[in-house]
Amino acid sequence: MYQEISIIDDTDELTTRLNNIFKEEKDYIFKNILSMKIEEIMKDIPDLIIINEDGVKMGVIEICNYIRHYSENPITPIMVISSNIDKNHRLNILKENVEYFIKAPMDDEYIYYTIRNIIRLMTSNRKVSPLTGLPGNLQIQVELKKKLLKKQEFSILYFDLDNFKEYNDTYGFLKGDEVIKFTAKTILKVMHQYKLEESFVGHIGGDDFVGIISDIDYDKLCQDIITKFDNGILEYFNEEDIERGYLEVANRKGIIEQVPLTALSIGVVKVLPGEYTNPLEIGEVGAQVKHLAKTQMGSAYVINRRMN
Repeated sequence: MYQEISIIDDTDELTTRLNNIFKEEKDYIFKNILSMKIEEIMKDIPDLIIINEDGVKMGVIEICNYIRHYSENPITPIMVISSNIDKNHRLNILKENVEYFIKAPMDDEYIYYTIRNIIRLMTSNRKVSPLTGLPGNLQIQVELKKKLLKKQEFSILYFDLDNFKEYNDTYGFLKGDEVIKFTAKTILKVMHQYKLEESFVGHIGGDDFVGIISDIDYDKLCQDIITKFDNGILEYFNEEDIERGYLEVANRKGIIEQVPLTALSIGVVKVLPGEYTNPLEIGEVGAQVKHLAKTQMGSAYVINRRMN
């Protein structure tokens, strides 16, 4: 996986130097951005932003303020390299939510290991849910913002298990964790069968998942996921519950209720370029279509086909 690092510098000296330092590291990509064109930061969300204060015409505080408050990028860590090591100056920079301040002139080995360790920490924090091994919330938001900023056409699938609480109450949390892992594997396996180049599957948490895909036959994909899920989920129930077709669960008043077996609901939102401005708007529509899917008996999917 490539590590994209944006360098804000009105010369290309720092970019050239870092490319030379990392010449053996093929996964690191350094992109030079002029200070007067920092809006390019909005076109993508890099893994790290480095500002060469000695090489920019704009004030470094102004640049940091723009990145944090105007480019909708609160995620990417910022490193400032500067020969101005006055304490008040450094504090003012750090107050702008800058994570790292490196004194210039910099040592090659020092900057090499600093950048590598920052990327390793960010990758570790973003990357996976400990239960399923899938990317978590932060990485999901990064993927969505990248596509929105690039004005790409894509669709996002919201997955949710029906009657999962009742399953946990009956079979216990350890079995419940197995069902969650089974769900993750089912979604991944079917989506991989479609060989989608830019597909992404993330674990929001609990029994909620998302899939981000390019333009394909959504109906067929959802049908295939549901078929594989419905066939496999029965392995996590005992024969008595399968034969009955429901669970017997006591409600809060102690009254035994009949609850259908665990099913999978999918809400699909097709995103056209410029239709949504942020992931929250997409999530609100996704919640609506997923709710419609959950009102149907058994596993089901609903696709939002509206156009604003």
